[in-house]
Amino acid sequence: MKDKFKNLKIIQKESVPVDFFYQECKDRFKLRKVTKKPINKESVIKIKDIHRPGLALAGYVELFAYKRVQIFGNSEIKFISGLTKKEQEKSLNKFFSFNIPCIIITNNNKIPPLLLKKAEEHNITVFKTPYSTSQITYFINDFLDDQFSPQVTLHGSFVDVYGVGLLFYGASGIGKSEIALDLVERGHRLVADDVVIVTRKSENVLIGTGTSLGEHFMELRGVGIINVRRIFGIRAIRYQKRVEVIVELELWDPNKAYERTGLNLRTTKILGVEIEIINLPIFPGKNITVIAEVIALNYLCKHYGYNAATEFKKRVNKLIKSKSKNKLIQDQELKRSTEWFEHDFE
Repeated sequence: MKDKFKNLKIIQKESVPVDFFYQECKDRFKLRKVTKKPINKESVIKIKDIHRPGLALAGYVELFAYKRVQIFGNSEIKFISGLTKKEQEKSLNKFFSFNIPCIIITNNNKIPPLLLKKAEEHNITVFKTPYSTSQITYFINDFLDDQFSPQVTLHGSFVDVYGVGLLFYGASGIGKSEIALDLVERGHRLVADDVVIVTRKSENVLIGTGTSLGEHFMELRGVGIINVRRIFGIRAIRYQKRVEVIVELELWDPNKAYERTGLNLRTTKILGVEIEIINLPIFPGKNITVIAEVIALNYLCKHYGYNAATEFKKRVNKLIKSKSKNKLIQDQELKRSTEWFEHDFE
């Protein structure tokens, strides 16, 4: 099962335009453009990490990470302000000889006039924010990590069930949307239906979300398009959730062997991240919604250290060993149990 999703088309950005970065982050991070020229359409961010150019301003540019967003904190501003005009000219000429995407001044620091002048000359946009250097570094890293993270698109329904992200996957028309709708009606939360965008946030975390176009809309065959948020309210939706279990739906095949004990954990890989997958056969009359809730609760039990299948196996093994050692005791226990049931009229 590990190669089931290996042929999915992976989408990953190679760069983020500075103009897009500003439009998305100006309100979120309180960014203010201080250079007068419009943002250069060709200016792009190619690396998700940010850089503090202290050594580059001091003249050491051998390892200058100039393709990153440049953060000028208290130290950088104080260093430049403490230089003579001639030293500033030399330092900034070397600094601006590189193709820098943009500069962000933190803590609302006063910008040295020569820095602003050189930035205008080289058509490099300078932004200003009241946030501290550590705060803006965290915010920008998180935003750019999202932008540069690899993504795949899956056809399925994604629901938060008891805090567990269940991604229902299967053939078209098998009933994924209907199961998701039933779960929403029972108090759970829809993340996305039909098109689910899965993003790898770190080495072992997948985050699922919907598209901006199909946000919390759902298609029901015979009914049409419905808006889950409008019908069930804000409590019935969420915008993103970690993908934790894939529930693959398929029509019941009497000739196929399905998992009976749960001892054999089956996994698959999406974007290199290993995810538990449950192959769930369906047929008329089977209550998939309740089973989905049990899948989520069982996942939580295992997450907190209790595995019912393993516990049951231990009990069976213990019983076999005990019975082989002392059959008489087992027979006596069985007799007492039988007598108790015979006199139980409740």
